Amino acid sequence: MAGQPTLSWWVALRAITWSTLFVGVVGVYIPSQFFGVTLARARFDTIAGVVGLCAMAAGATLMLACLAEFVTSGRGTPAPMDPPRALVVRGPYRFVRNPMYLGMVLTLLGELALAFSRGLAVYIVSWFAIIHLVVVFYEEPTLRRKFGADYERYTRDVGRWWPRFRRRPAPPDGDPPAR
Repeated sequence: MAGQPTLSWWVALRAITWSTLFVGVVGVYIPSQFFGVTLARARFDTIAGVVGLCAMAAGATLMLACLAEFVTSGRGTPAPMDPPRALVVRGPYRFVRNPMYLGMVLTLLGELALAFSRGLAVYIVSWFAIIHLVVVFYEEPTLRRKFGADYERYTRDVGRWWPRFRRRPAPPDGDPPAR
């Protein structure tokens, strides 16, 4: 179709590579190598284990949805050194500005529920604190410079970590309520 951007297999491959590195290092390598999170320690026969599996599945699903949006609507990757060409405001990005990181937090919390480790709990809190600083001092200023007023509008409408649920404005006097 004329005028429609095509999905480049090269963009998709780069996005999958960067995301696999991100998930592999943050969510698999570090927890297993430094905090003993392994399948052998996981407790699948407890409520915490079931909750952990559900959290990991939700986190993985959220990260995959984010990846798809970066490739299709952003025409780029989530990596800072290979950023999207367009501002991504669709999919999970309609609700929060950083759903990829939240997906990782869900995944890590799921691991924590499966194989509790105090060290892993400290890692999760520390990792999130560092990511918050990266978002505030690097990512947001970079996005403001790159996308200008569109990004400013987006930050007013969409929360950084929590969704903003706004009530619809009341209709002007005399107008029937919308159904």
